[in-house]
Amino acid sequence: MITSLDQFIDDFQSATNSKNLVKLTLGSKRNKEAELKNVFIKLVALKTGDKLSFVYRYPTSDITKNFDIREGIAVTKKMLQEEFFNADLFTATNDFHLLQRSDGFAKLVTKPASLPGKAGAQQHDKAKARIIKAGNNTYLQQLGITTAEGLVKKDMQDKYRQINRYVEIIDGILKELNFNGAINVTDMGSGKGYLTFALYDYLTATLKLQANVSGIEMREDLIHTCNKIAAAAGFEDLHFKKGTIADTILPSTDMLIALHACDTATDDAIYKGIQANAKVIIAAPCCHKQIRKQMKPDNVLSAITKHGILLERQSEMVTDTIRALLLEASGYKTKVFEFIGTEHTPKNVMIVGLRSNHPFDKSEYLEKVKSLKALFNIQQHYLDKLLAV
Repeated sequence: MITSLDQFIDDFQSATNSKNLVKLTLGSKRNKEAELKNVFIKLVALKTGDKLSFVYRYPTSDITKNFDIREGIAVTKKMLQEEFFNADLFTATNDFHLLQRSDGFAKLVTKPASLPGKAGAQQHDKAKARIIKAGNNTYLQQLGITTAEGLVKKDMQDKYRQINRYVEIIDGILKELNFNGAINVTDMGSGKGYLTFALYDYLTATLKLQANVSGIEMREDLIHTCNKIAAAAGFEDLHFKKGTIADTILPSTDMLIALHACDTATDDAIYKGIQANAKVIIAAPCCHKQIRKQMKPDNVLSAITKHGILLERQSEMVTDTIRALLLEASGYKTKVFEFIGTEHTPKNVMIVGLRSNHPFDKSEYLEKVKSLKALFNIQQHYLDKLLAV
């Protein structure tokens, strides 16, 4: 008698052979302690022929492997016997949902197709003119952005675009400065290191600078992984260290970066950059809780702040405006602009401060900060507390 699992595998094989496969997802871990969370499978068209592409999702990284069709189907069946209970198969004609339990119960549910127009072997995008190249790139592959063949994964296209947009911004900034062949960079809260690796690559390979880049991160597993990848890529002067933004003792640095540091951690990073006399401070803020909690204007602006969504947006604008003004008051020429489109991330504002040698009136900027705080009934901005202004 054919089992539900056998029938499911037959349906999977049929969809693959007919190129009606949209995608297959494996979930519901048999071992709750296992690190592997899910597996996502799709049909891809490579130069060597159609393959089944498996994306293994772990807590801090994705690993992609491509299998020949027959081997991929066998691997799928084995994983449903040993590692996962459930699977969702989407094809051009039907959806198939396999449900299994530890007591041996199994059920296969068939429904009309929910994604009928998306079947077939997916063609990888043709390489575009990017500063950071995808082909033959060790760190992009090990970070899970590209396949072993050097092709950008479908679900990492946005991240790849973001990386290149980031490097384009850095390129524009560096054209305004002179680092005399050497540069020291500190990336606060470097996370998985996507942008840190790309920056080091660009500084050393494209600009031919002697770059010393440090990534500061709290999570030891990410530090270990990133240092391992840096070694594999031959990036001798790229190092990841454990620490928080607030507690890191920062030596003199040319460029300080803090992307998506939450709430007042952005202020800690900006302050560290000012104290280190950095030539460039780059921040992409995330969360604006400190000011949002204080904003209770007793004037016509209360009509805005009484609505939650408008209060949130207004607090973001006010928080970042004050940050820019305090950077100006500290001797930086400041720019605030969209980092990347909102379709890629809602946290898309970037603040850039360039150290200026021109004379400036500090009191002018501090007076503007004072007026904004009074207008919105704000007692204190965390950055002005750090700067003691």
